[in-house]
Amino acid sequence: MGRDVWGKTVGALVLAVTVAAASGCGGSSDKDTSKPAAKAKKAPSVKAAVTTFQDAVTEFNEDGGCVEKEPGTCWPQMKALIKPARDLRKAANADKETGPEFWSEAYALISTMEKGIAVGDDQGVPASQLTSLTNRDDVIGSARKLSDWLDQHPLS
Repeated sequence: MGRDVWGKTVGALVLAVTVAAASGCGGSSDKDTSKPAAKAKKAPSVKAAVTTFQDAVTEFNEDGGCVEKEPGTCWPQMKALIKPARDLRKAANADKETGPEFWSEAYALISTMEKGIAVGDDQGVPASQLTSLTNRDDVIGSARKLSDWLDQHPLS
């Protein structure tokens, strides 16, 4: 009885190894058909990210900002502001000289911008601007505040 169990076990293992080898799951081969791992995109330098963000805010302001009140009319400009803000956050995260405490207010403003973008479109300007805010305030208002913060906290 012990021989039968041992024989069946060895037979099953031989079969498993044979199937694995035939399917390419085991051992090495001359050809590596797996795709290389995607390389993580290197964060831009902080100075470059600050410059790019500030340029985006300047361009937004020089182009007249967003004067239309209707929803959807400012979405391209809002998206143009969030991309350099995200790059700035990546650069700040990678920055070893200043640390996260230095960037805490900037992080909070970028998070507010992210909250506004997460809505998925431009909500426009509310009829009563005194009582409610829209995602424009989150994105554009926070971008302007972040620009001012960067001016007040220059990097050497």
